[in-house]
Amino acid sequence: MEKSSIFKEDMYTHSERKPHVYEKRNQSFSKKGILNKRIQTGEKYHICEVCKKSLSCKSSLITHMLVHTGEKPHMCEVCKRSFSHKGSLKMHMGIHRKEKPHVCEICKKPFSRKTHLNSHMLTHTGEKPYTCELCKSSFNQKSYLKSHMLSHTGEKPHVCEVCKKSFSRKGYLNSHMLIHTGEKPHMCEVCKKSFNHKFNLKKHVYIHARAVSCM
Repeated sequence: MEKSSIFKEDMYTHSERKPHVYEKRNQSFSKKGILNKRIQTGEKYHICEVCKKSLSCKSSLITHMLVHTGEKPHMCEVCKRSFSHKGSLKMHMGIHRKEKPHVCEICKKPFSRKTHLNSHMLTHTGEKPYTCELCKSSFNQKSYLKSHMLSHTGEKPHVCEVCKKSFSRKGYLNSHMLIHTGEKPHMCEVCKKSFNHKFNLKKHVYIHARAVSCM
């Protein structure tokens, strides 16, 4: 290859130009050598036998297959939670290290993940992009819409292991479990009386507020 051609090829790597086209795969490359290599190995693409997705290398196929097998080989040594990808485990570890590098510019609340910050920002903007197709109620988080949909389907997937009572939301089950455990985590700051539900504490505090107003 002539010196001028080599220089031209090298310049393509610094620009967005990819003049060498592989028509069979509808792909383009900055260097002809990469194109030639891709053509030579073009029939050696690694294809997933389950969903027929094509991947460029075997390691990518192996990682992709975890989606279908459900395997989660990467385990957190702190809480024993498992993940299918090493990157997901790395993100999870930030929770234990209490790292929260993503900060809301409006209220300065920090978050461990960018996705959590993005969801939080909807509380400031008032956006509710997730809409129920049945009743048109809108929500700012997908998880809220998912929980809402159970009110239409009547599903109650969260079952109490003690009394077998079912609930549509995990939060409702968690509150219910306090009946069995006897825990009363909500304490009145005035008289130190404890309650198993925040709602009961709220009603109780009203008694103190009314007593003060009558004095």
